[in-house]
Amino acid sequence: MTPTGQAQRAPQRTAPLPATPAAESRCHPVDVLPGVPVLEVAVPVYNAEQSLEAAIRRLHRHLSSAFPQSFRITVADNASTDGTLRIAERIARELRDLTVIRLSEAGRGNALRTVWLASPSPVLAYLDLDLEPSALDPLLAPLLAGQADVATGARRGNPASGPLRRGFLPRCLSLVLRSVSGARFSDPQCGAKAIRSEAARRLLPHTANNSWFFDTELLVLANTCGLRVLEVAVEWTDASDSNVDYSRTALAYLRDAGRLRRDLRSGRIPVPAVRASLSCGSGPYLGHEIHHHHPGQRQQGRH
Repeated sequence: MTPTGQAQRAPQRTAPLPATPAAESRCHPVDVLPGVPVLEVAVPVYNAEQSLEAAIRRLHRHLSSAFPQSFRITVADNASTDGTLRIAERIARELRDLTVIRLSEAGRGNALRTVWLASPSPVLAYLDLDLEPSALDPLLAPLLAGQADVATGARRGNPASGPLRRGFLPRCLSLVLRSVSGARFSDPQCGAKAIRSEAARRLLPHTANNSWFFDTELLVLANTCGLRVLEVAVEWTDASDSNVDYSRTALAYLRDAGRLRRDLRSGRIPVPAVRASLSCGSGPYLGHEIHHHHPGQRQQGRH
């Protein structure tokens, strides 16, 4: 990882944290610490020079006006070969709440794991470029209040407004996920998620996928380890310049889902130990929430 923005980052953790009473802090509202942004939003990007600047400025404007506490946006460039990095660095010189890192290996999972494990913020999130920034609002409020550990979006709207496959694929993958792991998420691959840092530091070292399946793997682990997971309906717009190979993606998803099932059954992932280290709360899946939550007043000025 090569930092190219303003902030220097701590080394990435590669082993799970031990179980401590501090893990119970996730059951309470987040602590606001001087000089530490309450929220860090990771934006993984790859060859996004056409859409990056408008999306990042839109996200920054939204958080500046709608989020009540301090934040940082981190653009994680996944080894882009176009002008993505140059554009991101230029914006970072203008916006003090924006940081840029350059990763030598592509993959959304790799980017999120790198950014989140190095972050000091108590709430971590990520947002794809094809989602409106307001999609984060209902995800963040329950985590800030200590009412949920993980929040994930579920894209809603008429699939016919974009390619049919963009609406059909999430439903098919949801059925596969349910059959393999028993987890009931309607859109596990939605590019809007948030997690309390206490939970992230215990789950992320046990994730193995560096790419697209990372989202599903994280949700399954959270669900299996007894965390409080909330699914929230969000609006989205189809990314017409998406270069996703849907057939290859679906096959990879099936392969990774089978691998995750074997990992859980074989004990490679120490579910009892992780569950014990995250002892508060009960009932892993809180359901599908369609009402937007609004955080309270700003607690800390801009860092």
